[in-house]
Amino acid sequence: MELNLHPLATKCYVSGREFAEGDRVVCYLVREADGLTGRRDLLESEDANLEKPAEVYCRWVLSYKPRKGEENADRTLKMTAENLFVTLADPLNPPNDANTPLLQFLALMLERKKILKPRGQTPDGARNIFEHARTHQMYEIPVGDLNAEFFVQIQGKLDVLVGAPKKKAEPAVSASDAMPPADAPAPTEQA
Repeated sequence: MELNLHPLATKCYVSGREFAEGDRVVCYLVREADGLTGRRDLLESEDANLEKPAEVYCRWVLSYKPRKGEENADRTLKMTAENLFVTLADPLNPPNDANTPLLQFLALMLERKKILKPRGQTPDGARNIFEHARTHQMYEIPVGDLNAEFFVQIQGKLDVLVGAPKKKAEPAVSASDAMPPADAPAPTEQA
C-alpha cells in the first residue's frame, strides 16, 4: 500500500520560520476543507498555537533534517504503509490516541505481510509487542478490540489516505430484460 503525501515542509506552518537542522517538528496528516488530504508541519514549540483542522488522521514528531539536493523528490512523496507504521510507532513519538486505531490496523496488515512479527504482550497486557523483521526494532502497540466498529472507524481514514475503492457499475437493464417472457403467466390482481 502506498500513500501519496506531501514531503516535509521547510518552514513552520504556524510561525513561517525556516526549520533548522535538529528542530523538533510536529507533523499532522489532516483532511482539508475541500476533502483532500493535507499535511501540517510546525515547530513543536508552536503546537499549542495551531488551529486544529476538523479532522486529524495522525500526528507524529521528528527531528528536522534538511533534504539533500540529490534526493529523489518523487520518491519522498511515496510513503508506504510500513514507513507510516514505523514513523507513528517510533518510541520517541509521544503516545497519541488519534494514531492508535491506525497503528493497530497497520500492525495487523504488516503482520499478515510478515513485515512485523508478533512477540507477545507487555507484562500488564495493555500492549502487543511486534518486531520489525528487517531492522529487529521492537514496537509496542496498544491492544484493541478489532471488531466491526473498529474497521468502520478506520475505513474512513484509509479511504482518504489510499483512495476509496471504486464502486462497480450496475449492469444496464435493457427494455427486453425488464419485460417478462411472452410465455410467462400473466400477473393476477388480488383484492
